[in-house]
Amino acid sequence: MWTQSLLVAVVGAVLGTSNVVMADDPWLVFDGGNGPGKGTHIVLVSGDEEYRSEETLTQLGKILAERHGFKCTVLYAIDTDGTINPVRTDNIPGLEALQSADLMVIFTRFRNLPDDQMKQIVDYVESGKPIVGLRTATHAFQLPESSTYARYSWQSKTWDAGFGRQVLGETWVSHHGNHGVESTRGVIAPSMQDDPILRGIKDGDIYGPTDVYTVTIPLPGDSRPLVLGQVLEGMDPKDKPVAGAKNDPMMPIAWVKSYTPASGKKARVFTTTMGAAQDLSSEGLRRLLVNACYWAVGLESKIPAQSNVDIVGTYDPLPFGSDKHKPGVRPSDLK
Repeated sequence: MWTQSLLVAVVGAVLGTSNVVMADDPWLVFDGGNGPGKGTHIVLVSGDEEYRSEETLTQLGKILAERHGFKCTVLYAIDTDGTINPVRTDNIPGLEALQSADLMVIFTRFRNLPDDQMKQIVDYVESGKPIVGLRTATHAFQLPESSTYARYSWQSKTWDAGFGRQVLGETWVSHHGNHGVESTRGVIAPSMQDDPILRGIKDGDIYGPTDVYTVTIPLPGDSRPLVLGQVLEGMDPKDKPVAGAKNDPMMPIAWVKSYTPASGKKARVFTTTMGAAQDLSSEGLRRLLVNACYWAVGLESKIPAQSNVDIVGTYDPLPFGSDKHKPGVRPSDLK
């Protein structure tokens, strides 16, 4: 099989260039070690302009591999120079990795991927394998009508609200909290404390500076809310809840549901409207995501009383904000 590095070298030889730089793969693979996840492959697909999904999913992949044994492949929006550029909406190399994936974790926003890349995602979704969606994955795709997979678009009329609502349970609706002003505290949904995904998590453990998203209540189909988002007055986890309608009722910020494609195989689906890189600083949110991955692949009996979600290496997430990613970063720089 041709690797990118070999291809670059051959092209350099053909063209007679003497200073060809051997390119790194435009993705990362963390092989994992011993642990309940050994032998299970998770592919994490990033690509959003606002919430630093490239930082979130890299650290999550490291935790899942290093602490729990999962093999993790992390994919990125890549520019022509090989750097991560989430503003570029039409290129996520390496989606072929989904062919061997046991779980897809997706955190994209308004992607307009070409048919050959979309096919990899659609084939995975329609296989009935499990899916974990973070924050803007509710509006993961914005495809033109000319796309073979236009129905996956967040505003699809032929497949009501596309991938977001049909598969994950909701599309983009609006900001429920005041964006950048009112942060989010997680409150366990009534009667859900014993759910395995919430093992080791209590009210207030989950916090993020991002705001609560509006969702349609009740969520569709067999959706079960796990965590509700308490809108806070400010950007500190100790702030008071906002009085009034924003917290009455509170919006679900994490839920589970199923999706049954034409193949007939029912997929487990977990969705959260949290997940920005700064949100991942919350130990409770990291535990929620790790537990959700266990549940998605059928390993809920292996979720410990307190999952190890310690940060791997250093983690200094950038603030959320449109087009404020760090330029010039290659996937290999994030190892």
